Amino acid sequence: MGIRSLTRTEAERRAALLTVERYDVDVDLTALPDGPEVRCVSTVTFTCHEPGAESFVDCAAEVVSATLNGTAVTPAGDGRIPLPDLAGHNVLRVESIQADTAAGGGVHRAVDPADGEVYVWMSFEPDEARFVWACFDQPDLKAVHAFTVTAPAAWAVTGNSGEAQVEELGTARRWTFPDTPPLAVYNTVVNAGPFHEIRREADGHDLGLYARRSLAEVLDRDADEIFTLTRQGLAFYGEAFAMQFPQRRYDQVFVPEFGGAMENYGCVTWSDMFLRRAAPTPAEQELFAKVLLHEMAHMWFGNIVTMRWWDDLWLNEAFAEFACHWAAERATRYTDAWAGHLVGDKLKAYLADQGPVSHPIHQPIHDVAQAASIFDNITYPKGASVLQQLMTYVGEESFRAGMAAYFARHAWGNTTLQDLTDALGKASGRDLDGWRTAWLATAGTDRFSLEADGETVTLVAAGTPRPQVLAVGAYARKGEVLERRALVRVEVTQPRTPVPGLPPADVLLINDDDLTFATARPDPTTRNVLFHTAAQLPTAISRGVAAATVWDMLTTGEATAAEAGQCITAVLAAETSDAVIEPYLTLAANIAELWAPPGEGAELTAAVARTCRDLAADSGRRQVALRGLARTAATAEDLAWLREQAGDDVDLHWRALVRAAELGGDVSSEAARLLDRDPDPDAWIRALTVRAAVPDAAAKAEVWQKLAVDRAVPVSAVGQVAAAFWRPAQDALLAPYAERYLEAVPHLHQGGMIPAMVFTSHLFPLHAVGSGYIETAQRTSDKAAPVVRNTLLERSDTVRRMLRSRTGRP
Repeated sequence: MGIRSLTRTEAERRAALLTVERYDVDVDLTALPDGPEVRCVSTVTFTCHEPGAESFVDCAAEVVSATLNGTAVTPAGDGRIPLPDLAGHNVLRVESIQADTAAGGGVHRAVDPADGEVYVWMSFEPDEARFVWACFDQPDLKAVHAFTVTAPAAWAVTGNSGEAQVEELGTARRWTFPDTPPLAVYNTVVNAGPFHEIRREADGHDLGLYARRSLAEVLDRDADEIFTLTRQGLAFYGEAFAMQFPQRRYDQVFVPEFGGAMENYGCVTWSDMFLRRAAPTPAEQELFAKVLLHEMAHMWFGNIVTMRWWDDLWLNEAFAEFACHWAAERATRYTDAWAGHLVGDKLKAYLADQGPVSHPIHQPIHDVAQAASIFDNITYPKGASVLQQLMTYVGEESFRAGMAAYFARHAWGNTTLQDLTDALGKASGRDLDGWRTAWLATAGTDRFSLEADGETVTLVAAGTPRPQVLAVGAYARKGEVLERRALVRVEVTQPRTPVPGLPPADVLLINDDDLTFATARPDPTTRNVLFHTAAQLPTAISRGVAAATVWDMLTTGEATAAEAGQCITAVLAAETSDAVIEPYLTLAANIAELWAPPGEGAELTAAVARTCRDLAADSGRRQVALRGLARTAATAEDLAWLREQAGDDVDLHWRALVRAAELGGDVSSEAARLLDRDPDPDAWIRALTVRAAVPDAAAKAEVWQKLAVDRAVPVSAVGQVAAAFWRPAQDALLAPYAERYLEAVPHLHQGGMIPAMVFTSHLFPLHAVGSGYIETAQRTSDKAAPVVRNTLLERSDTVRRMLRSRTGRP
C-alpha cells in the first residue's frame, strides 16, 4: 500500500476535531556513524473535542510500537496510524525507526568525502516530518515542541529553541532543548554532526554559524559578511513588521547534500554549496544575501504566522521572496537587488505565466502532493513582483502599517488570504477585493503598449488589465546615452489609460522602475529603436525593463535569437551594476546556445566571448568575465588565453576543462592532475562535470548512471553536471538519454519535493529532440506525481519555444 497524501478535507476535519498541546520528541542518532538508522519516540499530547470520535496520526517511518492512552494501536500501512475511540484528553506514544537516510524523505545522512565524518540534517516541508516521527503533519495544528536528542559525544546538535542542556553519557551526549513556541510541524528541525561553530553577539541576539569541519576555512572567511547580513536583516524586519524576532538565539547551519535552504524557526538549514571555495562573484554574493533574507523573513511569514492550508503557500513564499529584495535594497549594500530579480527569476516567471502550468497565485489545493507542485516560478518570483506592486498600489506607509497589524493580531496562529487583505485594506483605506481577485485568483500576465497621437500618449492594455500603478519613463538622447527627462505614474483601471505630462522623447519605457508584473510591446515604428537603444538606458533597472521586453518577444516568437542576442550582449557590455553582469552573461550565452538556429549560434557565442575578453580588462569584473569566456570560448586561442589568465584559480581551470572537453580536446590527464591538487572534497563533482561534456558514448553512459540512476551527485550540483551533459552538436550521443528520461518520469518524485523538481527539470533533454518528443513528454507527465508533472510541463514548454526559435522563424 502506498503512502497517502493528506487531503484538505481530511485536514479540516482533523483540525476541527483536535487541539495539539505539545510534542515531546526523543531522537536517537547514535547509530548514524556506522549505520543508517534514526530512532525516535514521539509523545503527542492532544485534546479531542468530540470524545469517542476517531482520527489518525501521520507516520511513514517503520513503527516499532504505538499506544494511545496506554492501549496499543496498529499502523494502517499507508503512512498513517488510526486513532480510534479518542478521549477528551489523549497521550499518544509512537516509537519509530527511519532506516532510509540516504534517499528517503525528512532526514538525510551525509558523509563528508574529505574526512569520512557523518552529518545528519532534517527538512520537513511540506509534510516530511512524518517520515521521521509520528505527528499531525499539517500546518494549522501548531504546537509546542520539546526535543531531546542523543548523539555521538563528538557531535554538536542544533534545534529550534536555542541553548540546550547537555548531559554526558560516555560515548554519547543527550541534548535537551527548551520548549519551542507553537510551531507547525514542518518548521521544526534537528541537525547534528561534528560541526565547526562560530558565534557572535549582535543587537541582543546570539548568532551562530555551523558547517562541516572541512569547510571551516571558508566559513571563517565569510563569517563577517554573514553576521553583518543577519544583523541587518533582523533589524530591518523587526522595524518593518513592528515585531522583533522574539528569540535570542538564531542559528544558520550549512550541511552537505542539501538542496537550497529551509526556514526552520530559529535554525535555518542551508546547502553548504553556498559556502564557495572560489571567491564568490558579485551575483553570488547578492544571491547569498537574498537567500539569507528570504529564509529570515519566514520567521514572520510562515513560523510566527502560518498559513492555514497550502492554498495560501504564497503567504509564505511570495512574501519571503518580496521581503528579501525589499530588505536587501533598504538595509544592506545590495541596493540593486530588484534589478537582479528582474534579470533573473522574473524572466522565468513571465515565461511560466504564459505556459501550460500558469496558475493563480492563490488556488484551491486538494492535497499536499498537489501543494508540492506550486513551489514554482508563479508562487516565488511572480508572487514577489505582485507584492511589490501591492506596496506601490497602497503606498509603503500603509503597507507597513497593515503588516504590523497583521502580525500583532495573528502571532503564533494561522491565517488565510482574507486575513491579510483585511489588514492591508484597513490600513490603506482601499477596498482590495477587486485587487485580490485580479492578481491572486487570476492567472496570466498583462501586456501593455503605447499609442501616441500628437502630444497625447495612451497606455493600452491587451485585454482587460488588472488594477495597478505603473510608470512610463521618457528618455532623450544625450551623446551616446539616454537620459530620463520624466517619469509619470498612472493608475490603471481600464484598457486605455492616458499618460499625461510626458515631454518629447526618443524612447518611452513602459513599466519603468519595474513596479508591476506585466510585459510590454513596442509599436512597429519603435520596435527596432528598443532593440538598438536598450544598452543606452541609464540605470540597471531601466536596462533590465527593456531587456525583459526583448526576452519576452524572443520566447513568444516575435523576435529572433540574433536580435535578442545582439541586444542582450550590448546591454552586458554597457552594464554598470556588478551584480547583474553575471545574469546577463548567462542570458546571452543561453540565447546563443539554446535559442539560436545552428547557423547563427556560433557567431552569437563568439560575440559573447569577445565581450567577455573586453570585460576581463576591468579588474572588478575579471572573474565573472573569465567564467563567461569559459562557457563561450570557441577557439584554441581563446582557451589558451583563458588558461593563462586563470593563474592559480582552480575554479576557472575546471570551467576551462569543461569547455575544452566539449570541443573534443583530450583532457583526461589534465583533469586527473587538477583533481589531485584541488583541496575541495567535492572536487570529484567537477571532474564528473568535465566527463559529462566529453562527446563520447562511454562518458555519457558513465555520467548518466551516476547522475540519473545512482543519484550519486548531491542535489545542489545536479544542474551543473546536467548542463555539461546536454550539449549542442552531440545529438547522436544524446538521443538514447532523451528516451531514458521518459522512462524515468514515473520515478522522479522519489526522495521528496526538492529532488523531484531538480531531477525533473535538469535532466530534461535540451538537444536531440523535436516537437514530437515534446508532445510525448507532455503525455508522459500524466503518469507522474504532481510536482514532477508540473515541472516537466514547464520545462517542456520552454524547450518547445527554443525549438521554434532554432528554426529561425520569429
